[in-house]
Amino acid sequence: MTTDITKIFGSKVFNEDCMREGLASDTYRELQKTIQEGKPLNPKIANAVAHAMKEWALSQGATHYTHWFQPMTGVTAEKHDGFINPIEGGKVRLTFSGKELIKGEPDASSFPNGGLRATFEARGYTAWDPTSYAFIKDNILCIPTAFCSYTGHALDKKTPLLRSMEAINTQALRILKLFGNEEVTSVKTTVGPEQEYFLVDKEYYSKRKDLIYTGRTLFGAPCPKGQEMEDHYFGTIKSRVQAFMKDLNEQLWELGVSAKTEHNEVAPAQHELAPVFSTTNIATDHNQLTMELIQRIAKKHDMVALLHEKPFEGINGSGKHNNWSISTNTGKNLLEPGDTPYENAQFLLFLAAIIKAVDEHQDLLRLSVASAGNDHRLGANEAPPAIISVFLGDELNAVLEAIINETPYDGAEHKLMKIGASVLPKLPLDTTDRNRTSPFAFTGNKFEFRMPGSNSSISGCNFVINTVVADELRQFADALEGTLDFEATLHDLIKNTLKHHKRIIFNGNGYDDSWIEEAEKRGLLNLHTTPDALPYFIHEENIELFERMHVLDREEMMSRYEITMEEYTKIINIEALTMINMAKKEILPAATKYAKQLSETILSQKSVWEDIETTYESQTLKEVSKQIQEGYRACQALEEKAECLHRIEDFEKAAFFVRDEILSAMDGLRKPCDLLENLVDEALWPFPTYGKLLFGIL
Repeated sequence: MTTDITKIFGSKVFNEDCMREGLASDTYRELQKTIQEGKPLNPKIANAVAHAMKEWALSQGATHYTHWFQPMTGVTAEKHDGFINPIEGGKVRLTFSGKELIKGEPDASSFPNGGLRATFEARGYTAWDPTSYAFIKDNILCIPTAFCSYTGHALDKKTPLLRSMEAINTQALRILKLFGNEEVTSVKTTVGPEQEYFLVDKEYYSKRKDLIYTGRTLFGAPCPKGQEMEDHYFGTIKSRVQAFMKDLNEQLWELGVSAKTEHNEVAPAQHELAPVFSTTNIATDHNQLTMELIQRIAKKHDMVALLHEKPFEGINGSGKHNNWSISTNTGKNLLEPGDTPYENAQFLLFLAAIIKAVDEHQDLLRLSVASAGNDHRLGANEAPPAIISVFLGDELNAVLEAIINETPYDGAEHKLMKIGASVLPKLPLDTTDRNRTSPFAFTGNKFEFRMPGSNSSISGCNFVINTVVADELRQFADALEGTLDFEATLHDLIKNTLKHHKRIIFNGNGYDDSWIEEAEKRGLLNLHTTPDALPYFIHEENIELFERMHVLDREEMMSRYEITMEEYTKIINIEALTMINMAKKEILPAATKYAKQLSETILSQKSVWEDIETTYESQTLKEVSKQIQEGYRACQALEEKAECLHRIEDFEKAAFFVRDEILSAMDGLRKPCDLLENLVDEALWPFPTYGKLLFGIL
């Protein structure tokens, strides 16, 4: 039966149609001001909104509600409360008040807080985000909320994102006013995150402790075929996967997620889903739902979805391309070059602000995507390097060079570029080829930030991008407001900004080793690992930046630094302990059993015929025995390192010890174990190989 998408889309969402139907017209208008313009909610209408929301939820079969929030764990959190309230006579009535809608009080002590809360200080608050629609999931009314401590500090990923959106709204409006855009009352960033993931057979997954405990394979020899034939990318989608995608799409559509594009990715068993752009905080909420549903629905189809950035060694990892832009409430995309001189100048000013922001804050952009999993991916052949750069394409780059050098632009119009007077040549959306090696690429009317990992929340990179761009717009507005010669000041501002920050622009191959040398000459940062990047978060100039823009205060930044450093250590510690467990209990016993079989075979053959040739058996036994001993010694070494780690109390020292000692010891254990996989009888190998995992879905 064909699904009527127009009927099911948003059917589980308390959207504008539901609000218009359930609210009085004046209440609806008041709520829309809050949603569209970010104005505070009038407490007087809260009860009316709560009642309408409850009635709608009950009609959808909901029995409970929850303040759905995003703590620093990287996943969402819920505490369900029923609508029932006892009344006299042993009866109940169903109620939901404005106070319950606006604020909840979950326990805050058991979530990561980076020292902001002591264990005995449990009180925390959730506050309704009215700019993100409530929705029904599993018969629960989910109300998107921010999460903060009793002292008002942000304990979640939504709060700094909302603050950053307010910052860029404030500063962008200042700029637009200078260009005469009085009709614009709000500016919002928009995002379209492309989500990559792997699907593996549930039966094979359940036999691998590394996948169960860590989400990635810690052992695994390459199978005869990988991705070298390039036959999986955009290939025919297997029937089993297509059935999964159909279920996924329908459930996402019900939740108002505009899932649009789906296809096979480069690696075997790898796939991608991309939505239509939406406002950044809504896109963030939708991406969290997307990841949850991908994993849940996969299990219904006897598969498991892997969202780890690098689940397989030697195979492309998974990213989440963050397509970022800026739009006004009048429908104007501020990264569209436009057709008139004033639109050209406005576009170039915003472009200059972004280029300056990326150059001055390379450290923040890099650390916004830093994680233990993403360290395996960045710099590999499917992901941009850890060096931040901006790709503009040849045509736009030529325009900027003409502005910098005050020379005629040798393009569609051969003339001297003068901001505010000359017309920028019309730039089509596909004015240049895409550069998949660039971390931050301009793609016509947006920037594609390709560095985020597949299982991360996009709130992290977006609140950083919003904040650093907002700060540059603030500086530009300060320079332009009140100037006597606006056009001359504007021209000089754009020219000088581009001149001083052109080092961040790179249109070449980011995978080439020569770029690393070139980037070093330009003075660009190359922060290889998470512990290299994260300390920049608490550099004094960055603390001052986030405090100046009212996005995070000093205490909140220090707490996030501690949380993310500890998370890095914990993740790799779990991986190390899993490797030790698998090596001692599965791999080495299986290899020893095979060595015994070889020994018995040799003795049996010699007993029948003393001169019989046993070269294969003897050489294989020799090599297996050698790798068993290598594996045993490597396992002992890793155990010793893990014990040392557990004695380190300082979270910073622990993270750097993991980077410098634990990871190399893990590599040391993996090597002999992967060699054993290619030697030991497949019938004895204790868990499914890469071949079964990558090609096991028929």
